[in-house]
Amino acid sequence: MSPPVVLRGLGVSPGRAVGPAAFLPEPVAEPPAGRRLPPGTDYAAQASRVGAASGRVQAALEAAAQRAEGESADLLHATAAIAADPTLVADAEQRVLTDRLVPERAVWEAAEAVAEQFAALGGLFAERVRDIEDVRDRLVADLTDRPAPGLPDRDAPYVLVATDIAPALVATLDPAHVLGIVTGAGGPTSHTAILARARGITAVVAARGVEDVVAEGDVVLVDGGAGAVTVHPAAQDVAAARALASQVRTFDGVGRTADGHRVELLANVGSPRDAADAAAQHAEGVGLFRTEFAFLDHDEAPGIDEQVAAYRQVLAAFAGRKVVVRTLDAGADKPLPFLAGEPEANPALGVRGLRTAQAHPKVLDDQLVAIARAAAAESATVWVMAPMVATVDEAQEFVAACARHGLDTAGVMVEVPSAALLAGPILAHAAFASIGTNDLTQYTMAADRVLGSVAHLSYAWQPAVLHLVAATCRGGAQQGRPVGVCGEAAAVPALAVVLVGLGVTSLSMTPRALPDVAAVLAATTLDECRRLAQLALAASSAADAEAVVRAALPVLTTLGL
Repeated sequence: MSPPVVLRGLGVSPGRAVGPAAFLPEPVAEPPAGRRLPPGTDYAAQASRVGAASGRVQAALEAAAQRAEGESADLLHATAAIAADPTLVADAEQRVLTDRLVPERAVWEAAEAVAEQFAALGGLFAERVRDIEDVRDRLVADLTDRPAPGLPDRDAPYVLVATDIAPALVATLDPAHVLGIVTGAGGPTSHTAILARARGITAVVAARGVEDVVAEGDVVLVDGGAGAVTVHPAAQDVAAARALASQVRTFDGVGRTADGHRVELLANVGSPRDAADAAAQHAEGVGLFRTEFAFLDHDEAPGIDEQVAAYRQVLAAFAGRKVVVRTLDAGADKPLPFLAGEPEANPALGVRGLRTAQAHPKVLDDQLVAIARAAAAESATVWVMAPMVATVDEAQEFVAACARHGLDTAGVMVEVPSAALLAGPILAHAAFASIGTNDLTQYTMAADRVLGSVAHLSYAWQPAVLHLVAATCRGGAQQGRPVGVCGEAAAVPALAVVLVGLGVTSLSMTPRALPDVAAVLAATTLDECRRLAQLALAASSAADAEAVVRAALPVLTTLGL
């Protein structure tokens, strides 16, 4: 029997899973460059095959979206939109007509051109490159009568191993069949990581070299909390992991530490369906209501009545409870036609979030009117916050705009270091702050959150990021204002303990993470949270911070986290 081999990566979805390794089917091969249609071909008919393939791929993805829920459904809808992109289709058709390329080669080259443009733009544009490549492969498979990219076909549940996995594929995973995920690339805030957490699938990313160490069928134990992957684990470790995986935890709806200190445990939602799921998981409220869903697929900003109807569906799911509504977080790296501006060399540092209101004040004003009307029609306690606030003036102006519409509890998101460092002055005006750890980490570490090569920097355990969280909490304490966290860090049980120890008053996360976070907090006193927070702040690296905290929390081993 082969001895155990342990690989280290980044744990992005806690829990332990064990099973035989299964690799993704061979990727769709690149059609040979320069392959052209023979003279006398009906070129127009061949070009029309591209549009037909686009329709079939879009329909298949939309059908999958109808079967999915929450973020998974949203991702599949977005990928379906890429498959139907008229620019991509037209470019491929033109390559058939002008260059006489076979349709599959024309699609490949057209998709590569779009992917290069998106990669150069950076930010969330770059995050869509993997989706463009996935659509490209699906179109080529359709045009060449081959199976679409998909999951391994196995008789028993398995651990999925790959260099990387297209988000559209993760969105369709069935936790009953896919026990865990291990990738050699990726980062903690990638779509793959976020979707794995949302679906409750144990996952480790950035496990370098996993494809070279693991063979098809090898037994693999995935520890999504510690970020460890054990190949050929010992029998007793397999038995322990399976025993832990069989346990089912629930959240009773009241977040607190072992000594009774209250910590609100809230949910991040992006649609009415998400809100219903969060309510069913007993979330105490909504800490981040992403309103973008009401603006997608619109060439013009939706009307006030349309927005009111959309917001009311979410508010109705949390009658009598708190719902924190984030105003439209869009702009250069999250393009919407009615917010289009001049092209930007670095969209992540450009006009996005609240900054779009300067150029399009009516969009924000109409949204505040709609939020106020929805709040008046429902019984939820509505708070409102603005994304990408960087200065005291911005906070003051946003609070004043909310007050004009009768929205008296107006806050800010802390996503850039300047807001963390100015938390005291900002919270002299704003009623609360909510820390978006994904962007705060990106901007603090100067590391693109979707770039695998800097994934080790894009980790909320980074001491520099934790120091900025501490600074924000100090500013909140100075002004007597609550400070929450609504980034992905809130869903990591060990890190949740540290955040509470730094002074965070609420944690908002994917609903599936609520039971695990609640269980670890309930086993840890507030003094212990504070002690561990100081250890994390004193660490010299993210790895050291995580290691020292995990070593001091035996409950993580007990719960298999």
